[in-house]
Amino acid sequence: MPNQVYAILRGGWVLLRSIAVISSSVATIISSLLPLFLYSSISSERLWLLFVFLTIAAFAIHGLLTHAFNDYTDHCSGTDSYSPAILSGGSRVIQNGMFSLYAVRKLAFAFTFVLLILALVLAIFAQYKLVILLLIGIWGAVSYSVSPLHLSYRPFLGEWASLFPAIFSLGLAGPWIMLNTIPLWAIQNAIINALFCMAWVMVHHIPDLQADRRALPKKQTSVVWFVERFGLYYARFPALLYFFAAALCMLWLGFDRIWAAGFLLIMLSIAIVLVLKMDVANHEQVSNYEKILLFLAMLTAVGLGILV
Repeated sequence: MPNQVYAILRGGWVLLRSIAVISSSVATIISSLLPLFLYSSISSERLWLLFVFLTIAAFAIHGLLTHAFNDYTDHCSGTDSYSPAILSGGSRVIQNGMFSLYAVRKLAFAFTFVLLILALVLAIFAQYKLVILLLIGIWGAVSYSVSPLHLSYRPFLGEWASLFPAIFSLGLAGPWIMLNTIPLWAIQNAIINALFCMAWVMVHHIPDLQADRRALPKKQTSVVWFVERFGLYYARFPALLYFFAAALCMLWLGFDRIWAAGFLLIMLSIAIVLVLKMDVANHEQVSNYEKILLFLAMLTAVGLGILV
């Protein structure tokens, strides 16, 4: 029995893919709460409780739920089986025998049901902000991987209709809950962090390019879409597009947040140079560069949180 419990816990931890959650969701939470820690009169105890609450929610929805659905769908289509599986290719809990395909599917749908019940209870108690945030999180996880929407298999829609709202709303959550309003800096930070996240996710898709093309149905990510129309070199273009979109936000930060704009320029310059430099046919190199981008995403989130 203890061995079985350990195996379940170990498989659950692997399924969470904690590094991805920390570098995207938790970094976004930190970016939204740092200004409140540093520049507001709100007690640190309340802010720490909110941080823990949002972090648990991020691991539950962006970690467990999102990756359970994604692992199930990508295993069924075959893309995870063809993947080089360095950083991409799912959590590998199905391929490595930690959980059965049926168990992952059952977990994903059962947890979705529990979260929907929770949303209903929150609505009954008039906790409408939490209801909205929870439903956006569920939408992101379900719409990304579950038929008939299956947005991760459609170019541009996966990141814009599923990923962006999930990260953006999480970036607004802390200030909205604490202040009952959403400051401009929170909106700016949330958008930039979401765009940075989308960019590194596009790099994450590059090693799986051929696996995604062999999948049934074909997983036509934005990376696949660019490659099929313009050639292999252009696999880097979705990431570049989203990094340049984040760069445009420097104009929005303007002179009001000149230090934040300068810091963002440095981070994005490093990221863009890396993406331009990488050999998209070298899976090891792409994965190593992705690790650097994950670090830059966290650094950017913290910097934007400090330089308000």
